[in-house]
Amino acid sequence: MNIPSHIDASTLLSDQHFAVDVVIIGSGAGGGIAAELCAKAGLKVLLLEEGAWYQREHFVMEERWAYPQLYQEGAARKTRDQAISILQGRTVGGSTTVNWTTSIRTPQPTLAYWQSEFGLDFSAESLKPYFELAEQRLNIHPWPVPPNANNAKLQQGCEALGWEYTVINRNVNGCANLGYCGMGCPINAKQSMLVSTIPEAMRLGATLISRISVRRILWQHDKVIGLEAVPVDQYFQPRTDIKLTVTARHYIVAAGAIGSPALLLRSKVPNPSGRLGKHTYLHPTVISGAVFAEQINGHSGAPQSIYSDQFVWPADSSQAGYKLEVPPNHPVLMATKLTGMAEQHAVLMQQFNQLQVTIALLRDGFHPQSQGGAVQLDSAGQPVLDYPLTDYLWQGMRRALLSMAELQFAAGALQVLPINHQAEAYRNWSQAKAAIANLPMAPLQQTVVSAHVMGGCNMSASAQRGVVNQEGRHFQLENLSVFDGSVLPSSLGANPQLTIYGLIWRNSQRLLAELHR
Repeated sequence: MNIPSHIDASTLLSDQHFAVDVVIIGSGAGGGIAAELCAKAGLKVLLLEEGAWYQREHFVMEERWAYPQLYQEGAARKTRDQAISILQGRTVGGSTTVNWTTSIRTPQPTLAYWQSEFGLDFSAESLKPYFELAEQRLNIHPWPVPPNANNAKLQQGCEALGWEYTVINRNVNGCANLGYCGMGCPINAKQSMLVSTIPEAMRLGATLISRISVRRILWQHDKVIGLEAVPVDQYFQPRTDIKLTVTARHYIVAAGAIGSPALLLRSKVPNPSGRLGKHTYLHPTVISGAVFAEQINGHSGAPQSIYSDQFVWPADSSQAGYKLEVPPNHPVLMATKLTGMAEQHAVLMQQFNQLQVTIALLRDGFHPQSQGGAVQLDSAGQPVLDYPLTDYLWQGMRRALLSMAELQFAAGALQVLPINHQAEAYRNWSQAKAAIANLPMAPLQQTVVSAHVMGGCNMSASAQRGVVNQEGRHFQLENLSVFDGSVLPSSLGANPQLTIYGLIWRNSQRLLAELHR
């Protein structure tokens, strides 16, 4: 039977079975890389994605369309206690379709930590060839255009204070500097999996099935023997009227650092380490708004083009490090994060085009009080992330708010508003410094967000300390791999997409060498 190159599972009218060489569950950074490399190697590949297959003509640069269609839970995914909002993609290409294109190699101190704590022998030098392959394939280069005003203020503040800053590498080709990357690129300039590896894999014979939810991996003894999946409805919720089954030589789980642990937990796979679903990291992120006299127009231009690592690796290892970046400023994104009610909120939104926003991403996973969260299953078998915020993290957030306020005033801000429900707009650094020292650091008082989910199926040299080995191979099930950000044993202190590209390129090559024996 000839299988079409794309099947929308929501249109199927009867049960279906597929037999392939490799099935890949998830089409984001890990699944997309694996799909192309496996297809190039001549294997029969089936790529499964819970989200829909939208393309450039669908990306109309409107938040009201993009968030419900392209993001998990309509861009409203939160931790169990509602304390952290999580932006995570759910579409063909995964988060690579909607991220802000920042591409950073894994920091050497992170690799050193993985070596000391988990016995992994990665180094910047050993991973360099894979980073170079990914950078060439996805057109990752330093952004050559001057930063938009939102990023320029970050640079100016760093220059005024003598802080380190760096021009960001972005995975774009022919970018028109629109600034709407988070809603899907309408001109296919962003070199996401949607426009790069997935079309190439399909050209080489891979089949993509969209709007499909894999419910269970079936296994016996030390091998996976199949999987069961169902279509999703218009709200991307699993249906029960049709069943799809797949058998394959090898099974690759690449459903993201919440979806992959959830699938393996539903499937009750062996878990002698007890770490499956645990140690899930978020780069918990706090926000600082600043009003400038001039127009910032943070919705326009490359969303991220400057970052600062001034505070990522503090000399005092008992303190949480944090990376300084900016987000794009779009009305719904900002309105849902800004503090205040009624008139106070309206006044802020009236100053929208003068608003500069800085974010600080905390580096979690490197301290006993920062061991991440746990993916759990609700009564319907759907994932919920329980992520406790500890005093170590709260104090890191307070220091981050202080750093951002200092930076924004140094860049010329008229007012700075730390995004905390008890904060006010402060008119100078000394006023802000005194106030931030006394802000309540507590859930639902301090706004915390995340766009990076990592861990939950961590790599380790030892089966006692991890779910998979450093090739991403499951320790107990020989024909199962995990190829996504869930394998990271800690957060990175850097945006994760390039780390995932490089690791999965390496691990895909090693898997293919074995499959071709």
